[in-house]
Amino acid sequence: MSQVRTRPYVDEGEGTITWQRTQDIEPILEANKRRQNEPQKWAGGGDARWHHLAEIPNVIIEKWMNEDGVNLIAMRGEEFAKFIKKKLRDPDNAWLRATNRRL
Repeated sequence: MSQVRTRPYVDEGEGTITWQRTQDIEPILEANKRRQNEPQKWAGGGDARWHHLAEIPNVIIEKWMNEDGVNLIAMRGEEFAKFIKKKLRDPDNAWLRATNRRL
């Protein structure tokens, strides 16, 4: 997984310091694209009942938490799954999906 980096950004004109969080998300997005075009099968053959929906970069998870004012880490499983599914169904987030199946 790509490492998240934190670094200060100093705006001397404003006299402020803000912390920027960055992550190289390209390898994650490439893996998601690859998975979209690969059949997901059980080791014993046949279609997988469970499939890989997405790999979501940490910086995106943090962004969603800040934008929506939620703590995904404290969410119960059902609530977390509902939140993630809603985000992945949004056409603006289609680039994060690792499946072409309907969510």
